[in-house]
Amino acid sequence: MTRTRYKTDPDIKVYFATSTIVDWIPLFSSPDLAQIVIESLNYLHNNQRMRIHAYVLMEEHLHLISSADNYAAEMRNFKSYTARKIIDLIEKKNWKFYLQRLTEAKMKFKLQQRFQVWQEGFHPQFIRDVQMFEKCLEYIHMNPVKRGYVDVPEHWRYSSARNYMGETGVVEVEVVEPY
Repeated sequence: MTRTRYKTDPDIKVYFATSTIVDWIPLFSSPDLAQIVIESLNYLHNNQRMRIHAYVLMEEHLHLISSADNYAAEMRNFKSYTARKIIDLIEKKNWKFYLQRLTEAKMKFKLQQRFQVWQEGFHPQFIRDVQMFEKCLEYIHMNPVKRGYVDVPEHWRYSSARNYMGETGVVEVEVVEPY
């Protein structure tokens, strides 16, 4: 039984989704932890489990425009897998601050685990038309610009903005035309 009010529809294939780290802990300010997400997104793409159309990875959240045959299951598996890898790396590096924060942020009903990495749910929004796609795409790509981290979207390493400029990004994406 799901604990979120956000649902996916098996007939809808393209979603704008957001996944956030618990308590907005800036885990992805560590390139090692960000790399776990990047490698996982590439795995999903390369194994044809998810089509990544756009993304941005910020310090504490991920935005995606993506599609999959069973979107909810792929997102659940992605979050579960990346959470396990993130915790393993944090434990290996003995980053006590992060371990403490992830323990404190864990939802009380999660009795089978010591830590929680991702917030519940992924807030899927069905992409209805080209205009909505372009609006979500701009929102994703402008995220690091609005925060003042870069002057132009394609300068953010963890974004599909480079892909949409005809350059190679760190995640393979299926660019949707027109942009």
